Amino acid sequence: MDESPRSVPDEVFELAGQLRVSVGMLIRKLRQKPVRGELTLPETSALSRLDRGGPTTSSELARADRISPQSMGATIAALEERGLVAREKDTEDGRRVVLSITETGRQDVHDRRGERTELIARALDGGFTPSELDRLRAAAPLLERLAEEL
Repeated sequence: MDESPRSVPDEVFELAGQLRVSVGMLIRKLRQKPVRGELTLPETSALSRLDRGGPTTSSELARADRISPQSMGATIAALEERGLVAREKDTEDGRRVVLSITETGRQDVHDRRGERTELIARALDGGFTPSELDRLRAAAPLLERLAEEL
């Protein structure tokens, strides 16, 4: 796949730039808002993957996040120390260790999502017309699909 800017029409390239800026600004603003017991980005990602995808190995998490197995090992150790992740032997292959999210970890993920969602909901409720809310509602699945395509 040719990834040079010239491989797409100019209007698509402009839209890509606008989305990069606006989504990037949204992410930065959300990260600037304090959430109790903040986790690092790799910790948040690993915990969320375990919550959504179920038990898996550290190497599979590392591959999914495109980080080294050593980095993921440190991330998992920190999560395990906080009681958010548990390790156990794979019942089918005793050499493998399977990671799963604990109930404390699951509650933490859901609480964090709730806090961030509340921030966004208050901003939407206070500053957007019903028509604008409809447009954002229609755009949300498209943004998710765009993320999956990257």
